[in-house]
Amino acid sequence: MHVPDKIIALLTDFGNHDYFVGSVKGVILSINPAAQIVDITHDIPAQDIEAGAFTLFTAHSAFPKNTIFVGVVDPGVGSARRPIVIKTEDYFFVGPDNGLFGHMLENSVHTSFKIANEKYFRHPVSPTFHGRDIFGPVAAHLSKGTEPSAFGPAIDDLKRLPSLQPAKVKDSIWKGRIIHIDHFGNCITNITRETLSELQEGRARLRVKGKTINSFKRFFTEEGGRQQLFAVWGSAGFLEIAALNRSAAQILKAKRGDLVKLDILRPRL
Repeated sequence: MHVPDKIIALLTDFGNHDYFVGSVKGVILSINPAAQIVDITHDIPAQDIEAGAFTLFTAHSAFPKNTIFVGVVDPGVGSARRPIVIKTEDYFFVGPDNGLFGHMLENSVHTSFKIANEKYFRHPVSPTFHGRDIFGPVAAHLSKGTEPSAFGPAIDDLKRLPSLQPAKVKDSIWKGRIIHIDHFGNCITNITRETLSELQEGRARLRVKGKTINSFKRFFTEEGGRQQLFAVWGSAGFLEIAALNRSAAQILKAKRGDLVKLDILRPRL
């Protein structure tokens, strides 16, 4: 029976103006000419691990099971940071052990391996281009059926990022943060429907950067949506702070990591 070739999805901070992305693809195809390569993005801000982690977290679930994700946002390339392979129930992840895969692992069952078997590397290995010489080749061998354990020893102490879970301060008060600002200037918070199932439109308020937001919309152009700032459930499942045809981040002078306070308003008796 024919087994479909696995998809290899790439996410990097390489940009699209140099030879880096093409070289990684070339190495993959040299090992497995039948590999299906998909670009998630190569426009992660340079060395911005948190931006890469958020983008990978929000994009990965759209892919078929057994997709192999190669993530290369790697300011520590050539240092003591470990190259790793991670296997979850549905996917594989290949890249540096620097927190890039931390959001995926927060609530998942997984096994992890240090990449140490040089048999699977491209030689000579450049100390500044592990994407081409280590991560790409390992992903290609995975796509041909090599088991993750073949690349090196199991490990259980992966580097993590701060949790995406908001903190409950009191019975009706939650403390969250801005975890990403997108291309449109929308401020994406770490508040989700799952963690705040009691949140109803019109029964909450947000406080961020000294401003209070009382308007909760279902979509960006909803009737009455011209209020300067409002909150909306975004496509990634997080509560976003937005402004119609404007950048909410510019209005708020906000940045990633800024505190967001959520008050659940109880109905008057």
